[in-house]
Order: sequence, then C-alpha cells, then structure tokens
Amino acid sequence: MYPLQLEEMPSWLESMLTSELALAVFFGICVLEGAMLLRFMPSELVVPAALALIGSSMSKVVTIIAIAVAGTTIGQFGLFCLVRRAGREYVLRKSWFPVTESRLERFDGWFDRWGAVAVAVSNTMLFVRGLLTVPAGLSEMDGRAFVALSAIGSLSFQSILAALYLLGGRLLA
Repeated sequence: MYPLQLEEMPSWLESMLTSELALAVFFGICVLEGAMLLRFMPSELVVPAALALIGSSMSKVVTIIAIAVAGTTIGQFGLFCLVRRAGREYVLRKSWFPVTESRLERFDGWFDRWGAVAVAVSNTMLFVRGLLTVPAGLSEMDGRAFVALSAIGSLSFQSILAALYLLGGRLLA
C-alpha cells in the first residue's frame, strides 16, 4: 500500500512508470515540469509518484531525486533560453505558458528585489516553482549561474517532497 493516492495520474502514465522505461519516462516528465509544460499532473506529485511506482529504497530515492533535479533544470534552462531569445511577450502569448501578465509582474518585482538568489528560493516554493525563469531569462543573468541556482532550488524542492513521502509512509505504516 502506498501513502500516496495516484488517482490524479493518468493510467497510461502509471503503466509507463512501472515499465522497464520508468526512469527515462520520469526524466521526460521532469523536463516538461521544468519547462512549465506539465499539464497532466501537479508538479508536487511528480517525485512522490515516482517513489510510489518505481521504488523507495535509498538507492532509488537518490536516483529519483538526481533525475528530477537534472530534468527540471534542463527544462528550466530551455525556458530560460527561449525567453532570452524570443522575449517576454512571446511567452505570454503562448497558451502553454500558464501565467498572466499581472502575476508575472509580481515575479519581476521579486527578481528585481532579491536578484539571482530568488531563482533558487522560488524553485523550493510550492506554486511558484520556475516562475522566476522568465525574469531571469530577460535579465543579464549568466546562463551557468541560472543553471546552478535552478539546480540548487530543485534539489531542495525534490528532497523535501521525497522526505515528506517517506515520512508519510512511516507514519501511515
């Protein structure tokens, strides 16, 4: 019995995450999540779902967290590069980008106030994960610095999710 209810996950995805391609599928999901293209499940369920379906031994936990950090960082860097090349207005006009102009202005303010460190901090927070990618992409921020800060924030977020999943399993057992 899993402490996570997987009712929100599509059955086709669940079957892929229990197949021999599970880690590759999981990596792809993480890239989509980082690029803000994940629509079929909340980003907060990605790591717990992988732990429930792939396994939660210590080696699998470390592997899942590492894949999640790499995938989300790659996805965010792709969005960072797109924003840098195409601009803010381009991204806001796209239906796949789930943020309004007014909400993005708030994140611009966060980035202006806190600078690059806001990228790492926002990647640790629920509901705002990755949203500072757009202001970062429009700034003079170095791509390598963005990748490092994105990875640090993603490592924090994914580790917290894994710890909560594992703690929940112990409490429910």
